[in-house]
Formats: sequence, structure tokens, C-alpha cells
Amino acid sequence: MTSAGQDEDLQWMTRIRGGDLEALGALYDKYSLQVFRTALAITRDYAASEDILQECFLRLNAHAARIDATLPLLPWLYRVTVNLSYSYVSRDARRKVSLEGLIDHLEQLAAPARHAPEAQAERRDLETCVRDAVQSLPFHQRAVVVLYYVSGLDLKEIAFILDCPVGTVKSRLHNSREALRKQLAGSLEPQTVRTLGVVYDYL
Repeated sequence: MTSAGQDEDLQWMTRIRGGDLEALGALYDKYSLQVFRTALAITRDYAASEDILQECFLRLNAHAARIDATLPLLPWLYRVTVNLSYSYVSRDARRKVSLEGLIDHLEQLAAPARHAPEAQAERRDLETCVRDAVQSLPFHQRAVVVLYYVSGLDLKEIAFILDCPVGTVKSRLHNSREALRKQLAGSLEPQTVRTLGVVYDYL
């Protein structure tokens, strides 16, 4: 059984196959934010993310006839986004990763103290440390972190997007957490760790 949103996507995809650009625009309006945020989280380059966004929907239009419209569309868009982001990162490995979604979640874990000046300064330190740590991850681990923490996808969805077994996703997520734990343990001041408390448990 399909959801109402999936039924709507099916109708739009049928129209796209007939050359209806208005239908393509409707799907762009519906999913462009998710695609852009994922690309930006991986590449941390606004211009590159805009290019990836445009290319993603150009590919949707070009390959509409071959896409199984009975399946949810967003995972397909995420897969294309990750692949395009990989190509970009491979060309320019010096780019840093942005993890605003993960940072926001970490901040929520320390909610009682986050408005204090000391906590705000500690959060800025944490942002820098996390971004540097994630930048050091191999791309496939980095992609799992972004899809899981920033895009909020579950393990099965990530496995579909990355075209790998769920067990592989679990392994990459575990390994990335351990790598981040070690990086942060060596970077953050003990006082920051005590203030944030459960950050290490979260990672």
C-alpha cells in the first residue's frame, strides 16, 4: 500500500514521462530542500550544492522512464545526491564537511546550559572539533553520518541509498562513531566534555 504522498509522486512522475516540466517543478519544490541540505552537509560548498541540486533533478527528468515510480522517490534522490557529492569531494578533498544537523542535536543534549556564554563558547569549539573530525572520515563513513544524523534516515533507507547491506551501514556508522569519539576525546577540553555530558554516549 502506498501513502498519499507516494501516490502524488506517482502522478507527477507519469506526467514527467510525458514531458510535463510543470510536474518536474512540482517535485523540485517538494524535495529540493532535502537534496540541497544533504549535498551541503557532505560538500560544505553552497555553489557546489546548488549545482548538485540542479543536476539531480535534471537526471530525474532524463531517467524518469527508468525509475520505478511505485517506490518512494526520495531515497532515489538521496542516492543520486550522494553519488554527485562523492564526485565533487573526490575532485576537491580539501573541502570541509558541515554537520549543522548533528551539531544542533548535540546542542539539544546540553539544553539546560546552552544559553550561558560559556556554553555558547563551548558549542563553537564543539562545532569546529566535530567538523574537523568528520572531515577526516573516509567518504563512505562520512556519507553514513550525514544521512543518519543530518537527513534523519534509518539504516534500511541508508542501505538502499548506498546500495549496500544494512550490516555494512551499521558497521560504517559504528566505525565512524568510534573515530569521532577518539577525535573528540583528543580535541575537547575536559570541562567541555563535562558540560556536554552525554555527547560521548551519543556518538
